[in-house]
Amino acid sequence: MRTRTSLTALLAAALVSGGLTLSAAGPAGAAAVIDVSTAAQLKSALTAASPGDTIRLADGTYTGNFKATTPGTSGSRITLTGSAKAVLSAGGGYGLHLNGASYWTVRGITVTGGQKGIMTDTANGVVIDSVTVHGLDMEGVHFRKSSKNAVIRNSRIYDTGHDGRGMGEGVYVGTAGDLSDRSDDAQILDNTIGPGVGGESIDIKEGTTGARIIGNTFDGKGLTGAHYDDSWVDVKGNNVLVEGNRGSRTTNNGYETHTQQSGWGCGTVFRDNASDLSGASGDKQLAINVTNSGTSCRTTVHSSNTVTGGKGLTNIAVTP
Repeated sequence: MRTRTSLTALLAAALVSGGLTLSAAGPAGAAAVIDVSTAAQLKSALTAASPGDTIRLADGTYTGNFKATTPGTSGSRITLTGSAKAVLSAGGGYGLHLNGASYWTVRGITVTGGQKGIMTDTANGVVIDSVTVHGLDMEGVHFRKSSKNAVIRNSRIYDTGHDGRGMGEGVYVGTAGDLSDRSDDAQILDNTIGPGVGGESIDIKEGTTGARIIGNTFDGKGLTGAHYDDSWVDVKGNNVLVEGNRGSRTTNNGYETHTQQSGWGCGTVFRDNASDLSGASGDKQLAINVTNSGTSCRTTVHSSNTVTGGKGLTNIAVTP
């Protein structure tokens, strides 16, 4: 491991007190690998981290709410990493809050407890990879306040929405009713979401553009029906691609599009999704229920989508 010769006073104090563990000194300005094993050490490391640094968590439970505000850069990211046995456990609030912390990578860890799991605010280029998020009052992962180009991949989200108000979405992009929240170009890739998710597996809000929802597996057991959460995915943003996903167990539909604000919820493309609607009991029971398609608000449903059970594939014309 290497360390910079000029660390912040906070990090230096932690070292003196026997807190953080780093390697022998390297060149001035070199990135550091910071090993932590307690909640206090983690909070110090999150505050002291600089572009290029890696914060490495030992297995164990880290109790509290954890926040990062220092951004990395596109060429020198900051990484928070650990195994699934490195558990951030919050008693309320956010488990991990990346507030202005652009170009962070969060990899491998588990986040549980509290109101929300991982929250990004005004943080571009965040990558969340191979994490586990569960046991929350509300949503699992939320990209908000124009957090652009976010990625969540290879992760597992389940057991959310404990407050029972239909606000337990697995992945939430944007802000309801706020067109100024341009959390654009989110990529939601190869995740397993559900069961026990007390809202949609994925909710793409109006005001956001360009989300990519690809290769995910959804288990809708746990949908509450509150706030109209009766599908795995609800698209209200523009130009969203929904491709190669698999879903089972829903109260009504698999996927839905809606216009909550004029000019939004348009341009969605559905391709190669497999929907199992066995056991659905709602009024539509469609794999893809499009509520807003027209000449000025196009939705494309390709014939490569398939459905088992329910009442049909979609309510609009299918494109070869």
